[in-house]
Amino acid sequence: MSVKYDTYTFPHTNPDAPPGHPGNLTEIQEAQVHQLRSMLEAEGYSKRLDTNSMLRYLRARKFDVAAAKLMYTNAEKWRKETKLDEIVETWDYPEKPKVFEYYPQYYHKTDKDGRPVYIEKLGKIDLTALMKITEEQRMLTNLAVEYERFADPRLPACSRKAGRLLETCCTIMDLKGVGITSVPSAYGYLKKASVISQDYYPERLGKLYIINAPWGFSTVWGVVKGWLDKVTQEKIAVLGSSYSAELLKQIPAENLPVEFGGTCSCEGGCQLSDDGPWKDPQWAGSGFGPVEEEKLVNEAATETAAETTETSKEAPPPVAAATAQESTA
Repeated sequence: MSVKYDTYTFPHTNPDAPPGHPGNLTEIQEAQVHQLRSMLEAEGYSKRLDTNSMLRYLRARKFDVAAAKLMYTNAEKWRKETKLDEIVETWDYPEKPKVFEYYPQYYHKTDKDGRPVYIEKLGKIDLTALMKITEEQRMLTNLAVEYERFADPRLPACSRKAGRLLETCCTIMDLKGVGITSVPSAYGYLKKASVISQDYYPERLGKLYIINAPWGFSTVWGVVKGWLDKVTQEKIAVLGSSYSAELLKQIPAENLPVEFGGTCSCEGGCQLSDDGPWKDPQWAGSGFGPVEEEKLVNEAATETAAETTETSKEAPPPVAAATAQESTA
């Protein structure tokens, strides 16, 4: 672990982790983490170099260090070009309720493994209507901001509550209403959104349920499935309209919205509630503490302040001391 970068404030390993994940690394993989970080530091990078982030890029590129480095640097270039680090701090999306009338995308509570549940209703997308409410770039920026907030504070809060590291989400992709005109008309936007997801936020999918899959989708999926590796295939389940029982095996009924077969009905609507451990003071909070150098500076400043206070208690201030001497004389 890197003392400089691994300043986690949440559980950062998982005792049941599969190979290549924090808590289950070979000596070679640990060396590859160090190698990747050292290469990036040599080029001046200093952010998002913690061990778990390095491992996500390495896993996404089958532990090819050079390929992982390229993926990381491309992501950092994108972040700089979009000024994401500055935007995420002050991002405001007041048109969200209106946007969600045509394209709901939201996090809502957790599954039985403790992971955030992400729900996207692709069948309702209407890009023509959306462009009267907002702009494509604002939609893409909001998507990126939500990915940032998924990484911190959502995942750290879920990890604290679960008592182990959680790095992925459980996704429900609802295709109800998808037709010949809906998705093709929004293809340009969806392609850009897909690039953000795949290229800049790797290794975030834990489980994907594709529900209300339309007629003929199974045939298409049969072809697409062959292009995916076995690990990815096992993460995806394609369901028709009888999906509730399958979802409830993974998501507690009280955490699943009523419209999907659960019992949750948040005040104001589940899709706008953003309810989850990240809203609970018991689990909420930033995922990282200050880096080691800042800790040392802060500790030194605290010690100095304490010593100064203690000294001031023991000796009177100069004026008082002088006055005391004069009166004695």
